Amino acid sequence: MSEKYLKLSPTIHLAPRIIRNLRERIVELLLLGAAISSIATTIGILGILIYESFSFFQQVSIIKFLTDTEWSPLFENPRYGVVPLVSGTLVTTVVALSLAIPLGTIAAIYLSEFASPKLREIAKPCLEILAGIPTVVYGYFAYLFVTPLLQIPLPDLPGSNMLSAGLVMGIMIIPYVSSISEDAMRAVPVHLREGSYAMGATRLQTALRVVFPAAISGISAAYILGISRAVGETMIVAIAAGLQPILTWNPMEEAATITAYIVGVTQGDLPHGSLEYQTIFAAGLVLVLMTLVFNILGHFLTKRYREVY
Repeated sequence: MSEKYLKLSPTIHLAPRIIRNLRERIVELLLLGAAISSIATTIGILGILIYESFSFFQQVSIIKFLTDTEWSPLFENPRYGVVPLVSGTLVTTVVALSLAIPLGTIAAIYLSEFASPKLREIAKPCLEILAGIPTVVYGYFAYLFVTPLLQIPLPDLPGSNMLSAGLVMGIMIIPYVSSISEDAMRAVPVHLREGSYAMGATRLQTALRVVFPAAISGISAAYILGISRAVGETMIVAIAAGLQPILTWNPMEEAATITAYIVGVTQGDLPHGSLEYQTIFAAGLVLVLMTLVFNILGHFLTKRYREVY
């Protein structure tokens, strides 16, 4: 009996190991498939944009596309200068970030360094609810509430303007900035805070001069996410900022963004493969390149601050 048990015992001990290795292999393959699918989706999107844009640039000069100051592809004498759409996108983004970054950073510092655990458990979910509100609701909020409110001190403000759209977009972005920044600050080791307190620093000095620089890598990632979110926003600017592609850097005027133009064109009945139809892919490619540039800059800034701190 003992000899039989000794012969079976290696098999008994080996079976769970084989099952465990098999399970780990299956999980590894599933994770690999998920990663490959994400990369393949990105490549597919870029491939479609580049293919359609290449057909567009075969008929339109890329120099005129990047330098012409008039965008009227649907009119009788079409002009294909993307500068007005880029200016509208940048202006609304700057307005949004001028509100979201300061308020989001202040909220993150307070939740991380000053708020009690009970208050943090209540305030953070309430703040993150803003990110779950549909953007079309934000758009009508900007058009029906914020714009009339701004017209009290600014009576010449038109009904559609980039200022109200940018401000409401900034409110929407605050949770992205505050949540990620707060997580980065709370990840700072406690001994850095204790060392600062031991040197006689106050909580505010510790937060601004120790915790914030130590967490600047994660905070920069939050800012880049906010920028990308603002550049790619659609419904708020389409409803509140207008659909007229006018070259202006004044936020109190009406203008169209790249995303708003794409929404406006896709609502029409343009034939597939026409030059007018291909403009949405050219504009979309510009939008992707803008987002890519911001992410690359954010990567270099994050890498630099990591080396410094």
